[in-house]
Amino acid sequence: MGIVPLLLCLAPQGVEYIREHYGKREVEIPVRDGKKLFTSIYEPKDASRSFPILLTRTPYSVSPYGPDKLPAGLGPNPLFGREGYIFVYQDVRGRHMSEGEFVHMTPHRAVKKDRTEIDESTDTYDTIEWLLKNVPNHNGKVGQWGISYPGFYTSAGMIDAHPALVAASPQAPICDWFVGDDFHHNGALYLPHAYRWLARNGRARPKPVVPQPLPPERLTDAYAFFLDMGPLANANEKYLKGEIPFWNDLMSNGTYNDFWKSRNLRPHLKDIRPAVLMVGGWFDAENLFGALETYAAVERQSPAASNVLVMGPWWHGQWSRDDGESMGNVRFGAKTSVHYRERIEFPFFQHRLKGKEDPRLSEATVFETGSNRWKTFETWPPKNLASRALYLLADGRLSFDPPAEEGPRAFDEYVSDPAKPVPYIGGQATGMTREHMVDDQRFAASRPDVLVYRTEPLAEDVTVAGPLTPSLHVSTTGTDSDWVVKVIDVYPDDAPDPAVRPRDVLMGGYQQLLRGECFRGKFRKSFEHPEPFVPGKVEKVEYVMPDVFHTFKKGHRIMVQIQSSWFPLVDRNPQTFCDIYSARPEDFQKATQRVYRAKGAPSAIGIRVLN
Repeated sequence: MGIVPLLLCLAPQGVEYIREHYGKREVEIPVRDGKKLFTSIYEPKDASRSFPILLTRTPYSVSPYGPDKLPAGLGPNPLFGREGYIFVYQDVRGRHMSEGEFVHMTPHRAVKKDRTEIDESTDTYDTIEWLLKNVPNHNGKVGQWGISYPGFYTSAGMIDAHPALVAASPQAPICDWFVGDDFHHNGALYLPHAYRWLARNGRARPKPVVPQPLPPERLTDAYAFFLDMGPLANANEKYLKGEIPFWNDLMSNGTYNDFWKSRNLRPHLKDIRPAVLMVGGWFDAENLFGALETYAAVERQSPAASNVLVMGPWWHGQWSRDDGESMGNVRFGAKTSVHYRERIEFPFFQHRLKGKEDPRLSEATVFETGSNRWKTFETWPPKNLASRALYLLADGRLSFDPPAEEGPRAFDEYVSDPAKPVPYIGGQATGMTREHMVDDQRFAASRPDVLVYRTEPLAEDVTVAGPLTPSLHVSTTGTDSDWVVKVIDVYPDDAPDPAVRPRDVLMGGYQQLLRGECFRGKFRKSFEHPEPFVPGKVEKVEYVMPDVFHTFKKGHRIMVQIQSSWFPLVDRNPQTFCDIYSARPEDFQKATQRVYRAKGAPSAIGIRVLN
């Protein structure tokens, strides 16, 4: 959700080019309930031919405002502005200069009783209808695209779509804010992301207004700031002062109730008619879940749809913002974003909207990290996968062989202290970093409250594709607990350093995070109905982590780290069963956590190996 605004892109066409080749007008488009949505339209001055319409609907403002004010770039990437499209940008209902009430992740109305019942599907439909009647020189075809929150509006626009909407590209779209996107992962609050984003974007707007500059950031060290803040109930008292409506909604809806279920777009992605280009990044800290889950929902519920998936080695929106050659300390050996923009995104829209040559995109075009190469498949996940398990064994060993050990002492344990939570990065940051998705985990491996398991150096390459599934047998002396599982690629000690080390990190022995995910233990049986743990009782905690496509190279090791805090990325679990959003200081208690590895109660990470 950090792509703000979306009019700017890498190597833009430039203001003067746009001024020479495009005219701009600002209009208020009426929709079916009478509200008017502020819209900026950029039309080619070339009247000798017709052009398709490319629409973006955004809550982040269509600035710059004013008919003589122009952006530095138009469209998803610079190729579009020079090719010629009619570019349309719209402030969604209730945001900035548009009328109406803004509702976060507007619930979709599957059944509409009358014209006053609106959602993002109807607003998109009405917008397209108006454009077709009031914009000259169009060719009758419309495409829609957006990254992050605008990706959600693109997904919503595909539902009951206007017949002229023939191509849509949701990129890192939000789809479910409790189970896996942005603010929650498996019911656990992603604290700095939710707090910072809502503090800067969540204030009520009583009437249409041009957005003002954001206040300066107060955070310097997120770990210290959120630890000093104390229980989440203190956020309003100390800082937010009750002025952020959606923060209050977060604090009032601590389970997967109707408030959250109504904002889950996945069940409504049925009978999708536009061709879909779904885009995501393997290392997107914000909406990795949304890209994969939206794609899967369309596949499952719209089998006749043209629905293709692209996943690259990217942070949130990186495919539109730089060359995609690296992330943090990890190099990918190619300009992956440039490849995507030139070979996939631009040809997709050119074909669908202008009738240009069909790029014949595969069902899944995915970048294989580790080996650093693009691959294509007829399905995602690929068909030729073998289910395997990496078992946790004694003495910190990790193996494809199941445990032979039996007896009540076959466990590892640590003490989790909410007053001293495990940090999610090894240094200081103002909030959630994008680089943490591939950061070195050596800082955590040395902590006594982190369990570490690793394989021997691999005798051959191991390529893993699809979701990872931790299946843990655990107990706690508390009545609730978080379980954080991290799957890590450990480089050989003699791994070479790149020519430029951004943070002066030696790559020999580097522990690259491949996938990490937290699960809030009280939701182990149901996100709707949390249950406490019985202290000391062994229970199974199993959940699904987002997909990977990665090769652990020969000579590398696979490592798993397990811990019960990941702060401040995830809010602290008091380790007593309660509503965490109203927890008191005395609710936060130390707990001894055990992870069992006996033959009768094994703990393992389920993986799928590409044959």
